Amino acid sequence: MDKTAKNKTEMTEIVLNACIVFFTGIGTYLMWTNSDSDAGLMSSGFANLKYFTVLSNLFCGIVALVRLVFYALSKEFSILPKLMAASATGLTFLIIAAFLQPLYPDLNLYERGNLYFHLIVPLFAMAEFLIIGTREKIPFKYTLYSAALALAYGTYYLVNILINGIGEWPETNDWYGFLNWGFPVGIAIFAFVVLMDFGIACLLRFLNNLINKLRAKK
Repeated sequence: MDKTAKNKTEMTEIVLNACIVFFTGIGTYLMWTNSDSDAGLMSSGFANLKYFTVLSNLFCGIVALVRLVFYALSKEFSILPKLMAASATGLTFLIIAAFLQPLYPDLNLYERGNLYFHLIVPLFAMAEFLIIGTREKIPFKYTLYSAALALAYGTYYLVNILINGIGEWPETNDWYGFLNWGFPVGIAIFAFVVLMDFGIACLLRFLNNLINKLRAKK
């Protein structure tokens, strides 16, 4: 890839990072100021931190902000946190679209802050990751590190329920409803979620490596 194309790619990447920071800020504000108790998968204030959606999007926004700082300082930035952020928010996007929204058709999981955290930020994060220019192939082990985020969250989720019980709505500790069919099914769901995170990371890694390989041939 020639210098002009490289600069163009980098500038596109920076613009997308700025968009991610901006949209994460809007989503965070809407989540934190939410007062609608019937809103789907939203609480108020710090209570939102119990959701993987919020945690993954905040992580993505922070990574994007740090990337902008590194760019301003003309420093190299590792692609690992970018892969972790893109796969984690991509996991949120996929679970909402393919599982939770169909499971709870009466809830609009794309309103207010959820519009940004369930749709806009994940799409920007995945798109931005695909255009990142790399000189070498992304190591496979990075996909395992990415899946570790979902594994850590799932472990916390289940251990919290084992210690404090499931509870009753709206004070339930099973806020995603994954244990509606019992612990064995719930554990299986979380195992599948971890595999999904790993699979998304693998797909993003493959596509990024492919795009950079095609660039190198130009």
